Amino acid sequence: MTQVSEGLAEQWRSARPSAAGVHVDSAACSRQSFAVIDAAASHARHEAEVGGYVAAEAAAPVLDAGRKAVGALTGMSGDDVVFTTGANNALDILLADWTGERTVACIPGEFGPSLLTMARHGFDVRPLAVDDVGRLDPGAAATALATEPPGLVHFTPLSSHRGTVHDVGPVSAACRANGIALFVDAAQAFAHLDCADVDADAIYGTSRKWTAGPRGVGFLATAPGWLSDQTVARLDMAEVNVAARVAFSVALGEHLAAGPDRVRVRLTEVGRATRQALTDVPGWRVVEPVDEPTAITTLTPPDGVDPMQVRARLIAEHGVVTTYIGVERAPLELRAPALRVSPHVDVTSEDLEVLVAALASTNG
Repeated sequence: MTQVSEGLAEQWRSARPSAAGVHVDSAACSRQSFAVIDAAASHARHEAEVGGYVAAEAAAPVLDAGRKAVGALTGMSGDDVVFTTGANNALDILLADWTGERTVACIPGEFGPSLLTMARHGFDVRPLAVDDVGRLDPGAAATALATEPPGLVHFTPLSSHRGTVHDVGPVSAACRANGIALFVDAAQAFAHLDCADVDADAIYGTSRKWTAGPRGVGFLATAPGWLSDQTVARLDMAEVNVAARVAFSVALGEHLAAGPDRVRVRLTEVGRATRQALTDVPGWRVVEPVDEPTAITTLTPPDGVDPMQVRARLIAEHGVVTTYIGVERAPLELRAPALRVSPHVDVTSEDLEVLVAALASTNG
């Protein structure tokens, strides 16, 4: 890996408590920095000193900076960014506010909980065409959107169950050409891929993954005037965890200070190194191409091996944290469970050696 990316990795490590083992689970929840942890604690302390509502007013400049950071990273205006409790909450807000035709097109690898939210709001789901490895087929998708336009397209550039990038550009162009609304789920893509040029009507994501903020907070960025006045008023009146929003805003500031381009380059290097390290583990198969520009690696297990049990053993016996991927994450595409490995920029070659040895030991 390059000297520049190693410098970023060291910067990331020094800003955080030492990991108790090997953490390769950032696509689920990254490790927060000292500054992010302290920001949440300081705000909670301020609430105790002056009262929650007074403390919230004092935190307004930090929260405004957080919204502007989201705007900069999504190509939206910070004035049209609202904080949410997470990605699924953002989708629920969007679909509850929707007044158009209740048909939605999405890739077959759509996130399972999102499909449940769509069903709860009465949407009929139509699959967008993909190739034999599950990657969007841009030409076929554009043709389908032109010949039988849905009410909206819900697009996920980077899925929960697989580290494969889907290009949002052709979908965005087809939506614009055919007057179709486009919502982008950037839960995995935000601070991982470049999301500044998605040209969507709405884009949403979460704090806890690649921005390494706290759990329980996320964002929704929309085109001007997209949300109804009633929805905006309801969001303004909602009871919220201001400390988490302050901490997320600090995490966003750290990401911008580190350099989003540098982070993306490093994450691509991390993904390549991870796949190269794991490719020869007996019985396990790496799903993504080695040069896929993400830090997410999916592993299918040997016959008769349960990835859920493997994850538990990796934690209990080796201190290695990974993710179990059940079929419910992508029920229209997954046919069997898998294991997901997702290091952040701070991973070392020694971490990967521990991971490989630990995973190999679970085959016996």
